[in-house]
Parts: sequence; C-alpha cells; structure tokens
Amino acid sequence: MIPALCIILSFQLIGEVATRGLGLPLPGPVLGLMLLVISCSLRPSLAGLLRPVTTTILGNLSLFFVPAGVGVIAHLGEFRENGLAIALAVMVSTALAIAAGALVFKFVAKWTGEAEE
Repeated sequence: MIPALCIILSFQLIGEVATRGLGLPLPGPVLGLMLLVISCSLRPSLAGLLRPVTTTILGNLSLFFVPAGVGVIAHLGEFRENGLAIALAVMVSTALAIAAGALVFKFVAKWTGEAEE
C-alpha cells in the first residue's frame, strides 16, 4: 500500500513542479493525474499495482466531504445572508461543468472514431 501511495503522490508532485516550472494554466494534480493515466495505459502492471489502493480510496471518498460539511456549518451565517447568490453560483457552475464535460466527451468520441454518425 505504501509504495502505491508513493507512486500516486509522486505523480502529483511531478505535475505540481511541471505546472509551476513551465507556468502552465493547469492545476498540478490534474497534470499529474493525466501523466499517471498515460503511464498506466503504457504499463498495465502499474495499474495493477495501484488498483487495490485506488479502490480503497474511492470506496471511502465520502470522508473527503466531511471537512466541507463542517465548513458549511461553521459559516451558516454567511449562507443565511448570501444563500441565494451561493445557490445560483452553484447551479450555474454545475450546469457549465456538465456542458463542458459533454463537449469534451463529444470531442474525444469524434477524435477516437467512436461517435455515432
């Protein structure tokens, strides 16, 4: 488990160093994840090594939302004052994220030749 976590965190570190060093407009963890996906596709044994750890992390992903819930409760007054603006911002950003995801999916499907004509 420790070697797999070290590999995952190393890719995140590589992504951080690359984005900061090259001034890329992309978060370091995103670049690190892209590099990790490419590495796993080139070396399936790496994916096999990481699979148990990533499955465990994904199985307990709900724990990562506990700090957000505590933050909401701690700033409940802000939500009372600006609740409508916050709700609107969440809805608009969610709709934009879904639209962006759909467009990227459509582009990749067309690019890989998997799109239905």
